[in-house]
Amino acid sequence: MTTHVTQGSAISPMHTEGRGVITGQQFLDRLRKSPPNLFIDGQQVQDPTTHPATKNMAASLAGLYDMQFDPATRDQVTYEEGGNRYGMAFMVPRTKEDLRRIGESHRVRANYGLGFLGRAPDYMNTNLMAAGMGAEYFAQCQPEGDHKVDFAGNMRRYYEFVRDNDLCLTHALTNPQVNRAKMASEMPDPYIALGIVEENDQGVVLRGARMMATLPIADELLVFPSTVLKENADKSRYAMGFAVPCNAPGLSFQCREPIDVGRPTEDHPLASRFDEQDAFVIFDDVLIPWERVFLLYDVNLANKAYAGTDAVLHMAYQVVNLKIAKTEAFLGTAQSIVNAIGSGGFQHVQSKIAEIIIMLEIMKALEVAAVDGATLNRYGVMTPARGPLDAARNYYPGVYARLPELLQYLGASGIIMMPSKADREGPLGPQIDKFLQAGNATAEERLKLFRLAWDMSMSSFGGRQSLYEKFFFGDPVRMHSALYEVYDSSEYVGRIKAFLNRKDGAQ
Repeated sequence: MTTHVTQGSAISPMHTEGRGVITGQQFLDRLRKSPPNLFIDGQQVQDPTTHPATKNMAASLAGLYDMQFDPATRDQVTYEEGGNRYGMAFMVPRTKEDLRRIGESHRVRANYGLGFLGRAPDYMNTNLMAAGMGAEYFAQCQPEGDHKVDFAGNMRRYYEFVRDNDLCLTHALTNPQVNRAKMASEMPDPYIALGIVEENDQGVVLRGARMMATLPIADELLVFPSTVLKENADKSRYAMGFAVPCNAPGLSFQCREPIDVGRPTEDHPLASRFDEQDAFVIFDDVLIPWERVFLLYDVNLANKAYAGTDAVLHMAYQVVNLKIAKTEAFLGTAQSIVNAIGSGGFQHVQSKIAEIIIMLEIMKALEVAAVDGATLNRYGVMTPARGPLDAARNYYPGVYARLPELLQYLGASGIIMMPSKADREGPLGPQIDKFLQAGNATAEERLKLFRLAWDMSMSSFGGRQSLYEKFFFGDPVRMHSALYEVYDSSEYVGRIKAFLNRKDGAQ
């Protein structure tokens, strides 16, 4: 491996300029000036704003940033503090009304991509807000050695740095899927999993890999302490939390095969706009300056960091609002298909639409319950109730597969027989207009709609979404076990015990 310690100065020091929100053009200019180290199809991406596999996603992200200046959405997705305007996800909620404002912002942003943009910037921003406010959690980390680090101050300052510069973050949570039966320290190479190589006066040197960085078309990578670190010792080279620019020396993102294959938006309405990309991150002796380190070596603190700062609950709240928007998109598409082909009078069709309605209303009810039961945590942050969020986190992955299936049932062969935009403009265009019209839609209208249904449910984009939803929160069995461990059912057990012991005169 090549040591990049001598190039550590390339990671610029954190500083805040207090400017707050940026425009889409400013975001693109920043990407162009400091492109992440992306590798796609065997080549490094020199400019993600022009590369065929990333330019459309970059443009879509720019559209999200532009919402912060659009009079129609500005006050929904931003807030003002100290004379500056920031993205709403950075706002520290102190009341339930604050949480409702943040939830509305999440939904407005989610609607931009019909809920199919799973790693929009507000996801990591809300994580940083909670971690920044809960920075004292990281003060508990006091590793032995010559380097005394203000981990709490680092976390707090990094939150302010990202907020003030309106950065876009990605993150990587787990170790490579090599051998799930063994710990990271038992792998053939101790640096298959990301680990600490050494410390020096400048910072820590890291080597290995992390999975799964969704949206690597970002400014910075946050490696927050993992919740699934399997190590027997209290101290481990694999326990860490830090942030690093995506163009840092020695850092590489190996991306999967692109889903955006350059087709027109009419043919691939989602894939052509919202291919977030997924990558595993390779650290080739990367120096992380001390000011960007938040935790080292402590396995227990690493595994409990999300819960200890309540970041997990604020992130889950963003996700629940995202899934509401996504389910609304499925309902809107399904009903549009029914309206177009005139199938709404059939009871089996009504039953299928009703299934989507039930899923949507359950998710909306859980969001309301999470806010209604919110309380101030130890850091003074109004935090949504855990019970409804845990229910949503376990419910949605189990039912999501039914949503694309219902679209397939409702669209049937219509989701297969879909000539492209080029076909409609070709010599058989008049025949396509005649034979592929719908009872309540022209052929062009019908094909655009069915193309969307196909991209939601059957294309490579739709397939990736289905797998993504299955494991978004983690392994479903582990999620159920975690829910079992944390849920307090003692009140209900006590009620049953009291009932069984009650003497009320009945024989």
